[in-house]
Formats: sequence, C-alpha cells, structure tokens
Amino acid sequence: MRKFRNRTTGLAAVTTAVLALSLTACGEDNSGVKSSGPAADSAASAPAPAQAEKNTDTAKGAANGKNASTAQGAGAAKGSTGQAAANTPVCTTKNVAISAAYQGGPPYTHIVLTAKNTSGHSCKLTGYPEIEFLESHRENVPPVAKSKPATPVVLTAGAPAYALVKLSDGGRTENTEPVTAFSVTLQGGGGMTAVKAPGGGIAVDPAKWATGYWTPELRNGADDF
Repeated sequence: MRKFRNRTTGLAAVTTAVLALSLTACGEDNSGVKSSGPAADSAASAPAPAQAEKNTDTAKGAANGKNASTAQGAGAAKGSTGQAAANTPVCTTKNVAISAAYQGGPPYTHIVLTAKNTSGHSCKLTGYPEIEFLESHRENVPPVAKSKPATPVVLTAGAPAYALVKLSDGGRTENTEPVTAFSVTLQGGGGMTAVKAPGGGIAVDPAKWATGYWTPELRNGADDF
C-alpha cells in the first residue's frame, strides 16, 4: 500500500507541471509578445496613422516648394531677358547695313528694308525706319501701327531685321514720282544713311506710301498693308 501511494503522488506532480506549461504558452500567445509570421511583420512595418499623415504633409510641402522654386526661376529668367534688352545699346548706321529689295510684283508696290548687324556685338532697333523718299516732301513716310512689335528688336552679331514699305497701289494712272535713292534714319539716335533703290529706281506715290516697324521677320497680317 505504501508503494502505490508514492506512484500516485509522482503522477500528480507530473500532470501539474504539464498543465502549468500549457497555461504559460497560452498567455504568451494572447499577449502578442512572442507572436511571429507575415501578419505580425505587416503590423510592425505599417506606420501609425499620425505618422502617415505627417509623411503626406511633408511630401505635399516638398512638391509645393519645388513648384514655387520653378515659378520663381521662370520669373527670374524672364526678368533677366528684359533687363538684357534694356541694357542693349541702340543700333546705329555705323554697325548695321541697310539695303532694299523688291517685295513681290510686278507691279512693284512694296519693297523690304533689311538692316543687318555688321558689328561684333548685340544692338537693338527701336520703332520704325524714318524714310524720306523725295526732297520735295520733307515729311517722313508714315508708319503702320499694327506692324509694331511688342518689344524693340534685339539683333545679335550678324542677325537681320526687316521693315515692309509700301510705295504705291501699282495703278497706271497713279501720280507717282521716280526715286533712285532715299534716306533712312534709325530712331533712338541711330543716325541717317542713304539707301539705293532696287532695280535702279522705284516709283512712289506720296498719297499711298507707308512703312512698317522693324521686326525679326515679316509677319502675315501685321505686315499686310
């Protein structure tokens, strides 16, 4: 009888130990301290809501700052261009060569003046060419307002500018006068020069003549007169 009680006591002790280990394992799983696997890893790597909102605000701020910097850079570039044009000296008859050629025809109702920068630096043409065709008509050929560009024409070394000039309507019964050479004055203090008429001579009508402004190229519509 004593041997049977000892064996019973030992079995009870073993059973108690196993039960204690099981309860300890369950407690660790419920607390999440020792949990592992994909779900646990995802939960650990996901930012807290407050942190996610902070990251979004930071990204928006960086984007807005970049856009603002780009806009400021564009504005600065535009301002620099305007400043460069303002500081460019006026073209004079000493650093541009002016020539005349027929435009269309016959009948030859228009000519084109070309002013080419022959200097080694940039200069600007302001306004329109002040043309005097006849000594008997001391007034200059009037300009056409719609051909005026938004800003003065800046010519780099070797670059040309153009001005369309109307001579007459091309009618046979028109009261025209022959011209073999005429004067052109550059506005802004650029001086005056003599220009040979194309083809050895042109016919001008003081009631019809007109001139366009200096432009980098002839433009349909604005130079249609």
